[in-house]
Amino acid sequence: MNGAAQGALFELGAGAEIAAPPGWPAPPARPAWQGMAGMIAETIAPHTEADPVAVLAQLLVGAGAVIGREAWLAVEATRHHPNEFVVVVGESAKARKGSSWDHVARTQGRADPAFAGRVRTGLSTGEGLVWAARDPNGADPGAGDPRLLVVEPEFVSVLKAAGRDVNTLSPVLRAAWDGRPLALLTRTAPARATAAHISVVGHITAAELAHHTSALEAANGFLNRFLFVACRRHRLLPEGGDPDPLAGTGIEARLGRHLAAARRAGQLRLDPAARVEWCDAYAELSEAGDGLVGSLCARAEAHVLRLAMLYALVDGDAVIATAHLRAGLALWDYAARSVAWATRAAAADPVAEQIHTALAASPDGLTRTELRDLFARNLPGARIDAALANLGGTGRAQRRRLATAGRPAEVWAALDPASPPAAEPASRPARRAVPPGPERSGGP
Repeated sequence: MNGAAQGALFELGAGAEIAAPPGWPAPPARPAWQGMAGMIAETIAPHTEADPVAVLAQLLVGAGAVIGREAWLAVEATRHHPNEFVVVVGESAKARKGSSWDHVARTQGRADPAFAGRVRTGLSTGEGLVWAARDPNGADPGAGDPRLLVVEPEFVSVLKAAGRDVNTLSPVLRAAWDGRPLALLTRTAPARATAAHISVVGHITAAELAHHTSALEAANGFLNRFLFVACRRHRLLPEGGDPDPLAGTGIEARLGRHLAAARRAGQLRLDPAARVEWCDAYAELSEAGDGLVGSLCARAEAHVLRLAMLYALVDGDAVIATAHLRAGLALWDYAARSVAWATRAAAADPVAEQIHTALAASPDGLTRTELRDLFARNLPGARIDAALANLGGTGRAQRRRLATAGRPAEVWAALDPASPPAAEPASRPARRAVPPGPERSGGP
């Protein structure tokens, strides 16, 4: 195997392996593949061109959607339910994002056939999301089931919708991830979804993600409620693999029993050994990162706990053990590396490239006014913000503030990615960026 594929988690049986492209994030460490979720992904892997980590991540999110709100993990006064948001990031057509979901959809459909009616697409407004999970109200019977799994093969449409000033999708999705009651107050007949359990699976290309990720949506907590998982085509199967690799294994029936039990699990807790490891990992996960990467990884602690809970529930356990926590940490590490990879790919953004070229030619840097003038003031400020966030997150530019008689001036300067950034003034200490980093070799 080539160096980029070292640490692969299974032997490639059928089909020729495709080498990872340069700069591709290192694969998830072995703990990510533990338990039933890992077994399902590894059993499917030799029979599909899809990325096994895409199968794994979507399987966990789909399982959490089926389980609903009757399982939770308490952190102070907050309940974290097993609903998660994941976006699979890969090149159009070639990454086999759709194939990865097809395997998950079949497995989920067999494990819980009754849930099929709660899988939807077409996420465009907050009002529509509330309506799809609404409570009964008078003659309106409501949605009937507060669980909802939204699958968006074109997640870029969600980013476009969320970026519109009058669209309520971003705040409603944020509240849905938090498990808070959702309300629709703009209709003649107001709707509420007091116990909505919303999970989201999205597919997008790295270029689309870079182009439509605004600094506002990165900073306001919308996008950091999503796990971003890089995926690629893993093998060539000219005639396809086994069309039903789980047939005859009994795995889907076992998964169905585990998910049914999870719907009655109640409050989950970490066992004593997992609590010790969680305390060790918590400080590192809590460190704030800088730039776009730091913004997108700002909810690391919550994502790790939800992933650990999902691994436990899929295994049929109501206690989170060390293996489940380590699995959550390993998959989160890959998600963080995926964000770093996606933001490096964002350097292909023509606006970011034009800004970087201008900064490189200006040793003293450029102010925001000068950057707007660079585009003859014809480019929206949010678009410039997104390009600067991409350059800052990938270590190609740095912001500093200069004292003036009035408001401090914001100046951007080009950086050599191989050189450490200069420290900001003492009043604005620089924060450590979340690096792509090496794989974890084990626990936290």
